[in-house]
Amino acid sequence: MSKTYRYFIILVILVYPLLSQECKHKEQRVSRQEFTEVRKTFTKINKVLVDQDRSLIEGYIKRHNLDGMKESGTGLYYLVWGNSNDSLAKVGDVVEYSFRVSLLDGTLCYQTDSSNPKKFRVGKGGVESGVEQAVQLMRRGQKGKFILPPHLAYGLQGDLKMIPPRSIIVYDIEMLNVYH
Repeated sequence: MSKTYRYFIILVILVYPLLSQECKHKEQRVSRQEFTEVRKTFTKINKVLVDQDRSLIEGYIKRHNLDGMKESGTGLYYLVWGNSNDSLAKVGDVVEYSFRVSLLDGTLCYQTDSSNPKKFRVGKGGVESGVEQAVQLMRRGQKGKFILPPHLAYGLQGDLKMIPPRSIIVYDIEMLNVYH
């Protein structure tokens, strides 16, 4: 059992009694002190999980010699290459791109084929928040590799199909077009 999964189980064990208590005794309120203590506990657990994710991502970057990969303020890791004179994609633009999504261990989860690229309007949702951020770092004709920690991807539960709970995912994107 991985450390991440253990932390997730601990989180559930801590939360479940609070939720079940709340359902049984709706008239009973949690004191400010109890709320503060629970919040501190969740903050500590979150910090441990974020640090663990960062360590796994940095190990992946090192193993794959991804020199030049940067981290955004939100925790998105990115590397974009290719020349383009076009402007960056921005909120409101429609982007058309091909992609490949895999787990850190290389397991392929999803990919587009050449006849069916993905399109979406930036800022309108419908994709992972990390992908929203990623495409705004790209111009038409560029390629990029993006590593999304769980909070920018599918979170605690995964996608209930190919991506397991609390997964770090790797997106390889080719920006085919940006409609301003």
